[in-house]
Amino acid sequence: MNEGQVFAECRPLLFTIAYEILGSAADAEDVVQDSYLRWHAADREDIGHPRAYLVRTVTRQALNHLRTARRRREDYIGPWLPEPVRTAPDVSEDAVLAESVSMAMLLVLETLNPDERAVFVLREVFGYSHREVAGLVGKTETAARQIAHRAREHVRARRRRFEPDPRTAEEIVDRFLRAAGTGDVTALMNMMAPGVVHISDGGGRPATARRPVIGREHVARFVAGVARTSGLGAAGPEFATYNAMPALLFRAGDRPDHLVIFEIAGGLIHGMYAVRNPDKLGAAVDPRPLARRDDPWKP
Repeated sequence: MNEGQVFAECRPLLFTIAYEILGSAADAEDVVQDSYLRWHAADREDIGHPRAYLVRTVTRQALNHLRTARRRREDYIGPWLPEPVRTAPDVSEDAVLAESVSMAMLLVLETLNPDERAVFVLREVFGYSHREVAGLVGKTETAARQIAHRAREHVRARRRRFEPDPRTAEEIVDRFLRAAGTGDVTALMNMMAPGVVHISDGGGRPATARRPVIGREHVARFVAGVARTSGLGAAGPEFATYNAMPALLFRAGDRPDHLVIFEIAGGLIHGMYAVRNPDKLGAAVDPRPLARRDDPWKP
């Protein structure tokens, strides 16, 4: 294969790694594009394994980008959510990949430092050995092993049960939409877990909650209020899958207006992630190809 074909074959893997490290599809695309330019300019005689070279380049570029992005996010107005990506329904067949790109997991990854996040993604999601991870992130194998252990324990203490079940999820979301449209607070509460959390990311835009809403009654009343003032139940949303989770996409004309992603487990809604920031919705219409763990991505 020529260099363009090699890169095209690796692109889903490179994008998935960059996205899971950065939590931003736009930033991940920038990193992938920059990595292509480096790949194009590299001396082929110095590259033993093209995939390994590309993964190392993307990982290190993503780490540099993340350190800068973290400083920008400190000035973000209101809650910050990862940029959503539309995923194909079959992503849920790979439990590891599905959980790793879920909104809930990406928020947990935000609590890791950059090195921990990159090591966790490479080791736990894509199965690289500690020796391989060390080479990819520029650490010793001993350091990579210690970072991996620390990151794994940190995530384990904060992760929630993840149960991708598209058919059940669509039925629950449909009932949610009907209850919201009629303002039935009791019905909404009955389909929510006691500790349900609603997080809105509007990027400082008006009509967006500036703090998370927590608790079944508070969230149900908040949702009913939003539906009453915005016509949520009558807007004709599209049911879709984003970040391997069920979602409702609302449009204003032919453009995405806002997106609500649902975290469902045990037949109840545990989390709702509402993205209204137009900067995060511009490219959220078409599905993104992601690399599955069983894809032939290793050298």
